[in-house]
Amino acid sequence: MFTGIIEEVGRVTALRDEGANRVITVEARMAPELNVDQSVSHNGVCLTVVRINGDRFETVAVKETLERSNLGHLRVGDAVNLERSLRLGDRLDGHLVQGHVDGMVRCTEVREEGGSWRFRFELPDEKHLLVQKGSICLNGVSLTIAQLDDVGFSVAIIPYTFGHTTFKHLRPGGAVNVEYDVVGKYVARMVRRG
Repeated sequence: MFTGIIEEVGRVTALRDEGANRVITVEARMAPELNVDQSVSHNGVCLTVVRINGDRFETVAVKETLERSNLGHLRVGDAVNLERSLRLGDRLDGHLVQGHVDGMVRCTEVREEGGSWRFRFELPDEKHLLVQKGSICLNGVSLTIAQLDDVGFSVAIIPYTFGHTTFKHLRPGGAVNVEYDVVGKYVARMVRRG
């Protein structure tokens, strides 16, 4: 379980395929503090640390993860949002995020608004899970849906978040991982089962 508050932006230093899986090596200040078998969110995807070497650590993404998320598009040198899992008793500054990405959405517009930024995204197939002013997790970042209409939705990004996440690199056409609010998913399932 995560909060969607990014601790650090790491850098991909190596990618290696092992069968249908991909081993991802990330350089990060937090690496020496990690343990093998620990969960770390990578752009919102929960992956297990399998090896640590100084300021670098390795994780393995399986075929399902590579197809459902933007981790399959990573290249050496790319930035990645990182967050360690929540500990019981920690403050929940974002919202409850599982690290189980539902899919990807494409950015359609980036607009600077006098010191903050508005990012607009295409409307996903699961549009029934979006709520105006509701929570959404994009690339591992806990955000609030600022605007929702029939063709897309937008989020507002404050300067701190812009400067301390991969949002500063996102351009129109870029895909971000999306995890819908877990409470909303359970409510939608209960309503549909009627």
